[in-house]
Amino acid sequence: MRDHLVRTFIAGDVATPRHNNLRHFRKMAAGEPYYQFGLDLGEWTYEQTIEMMARLAGTSPDPGHFYGEDTIDPDRTLDALEAMAERIGRAAREKQNVILATGHPGALLEPLYRPVARALREAGCRVLTPAEGWSYLSDEPWDGPQRRTVRYTEGVAALEAGGVFHHTHHAAPMERMLANLAAASGYWPDLAIADHGWAGAAGEAGVSTVGFADCNDPALFAGHVVGKIEVCVPLDDNVLPAHYTPMTAYLLGHAGLLA
Repeated sequence: MRDHLVRTFIAGDVATPRHNNLRHFRKMAAGEPYYQFGLDLGEWTYEQTIEMMARLAGTSPDPGHFYGEDTIDPDRTLDALEAMAERIGRAAREKQNVILATGHPGALLEPLYRPVARALREAGCRVLTPAEGWSYLSDEPWDGPQRRTVRYTEGVAALEAGGVFHHTHHAAPMERMLANLAAASGYWPDLAIADHGWAGAAGEAGVSTVGFADCNDPALFAGHVVGKIEVCVPLDDNVLPAHYTPMTAYLLGHAGLLA
């Protein structure tokens, strides 16, 4: 699996540009809400963020490394995958309530989240789907104000518009989903499996949260440091979807959810 992660650029020498990483590190440390992913992270300096990301994700620790590609340590990816598998396996054994959501549906929905959702449902977990159809005016930096709607595919939430799923960093959809659950006085998630702001909002609400994060997404790693994200798996979150299938099998196998 380590060789596979490196060969497919999920980890190792990844395509995420170093200057992009540093820009996001600086913005998170400055407390810009968009780069907090819905988390209250307290005080961070830029230098602390560089050190934290080197330690948890395996990015370059050199603050003078400004350009070129960056790295994700595949051993850190494997360690975090195994920790995530342990938590998912416990959810399955205890038939817990689970909520799943992704801000990278193009790459991660089909090969990663949907198989995990199916495996948990088959194990007897309740996969929660609150706020189906809720919409809001999204303002992602790359496409400006756009109306997006929460849609589920096999129990996995993502944002949709015009029949197409869209990339998002926002925390607002998960915040709404949890608010709907709280207002209904029904089931509350024992576990969230997510990324981007979906994971951040769940962790901030006190839900046990395991997530995936690229090396330009420092907020979830910082959330792990402050105790709001249980596990954060470092990986490139936008390689060819088929490359994630063996990683998903590895995750489910370690969770005891493969036949």
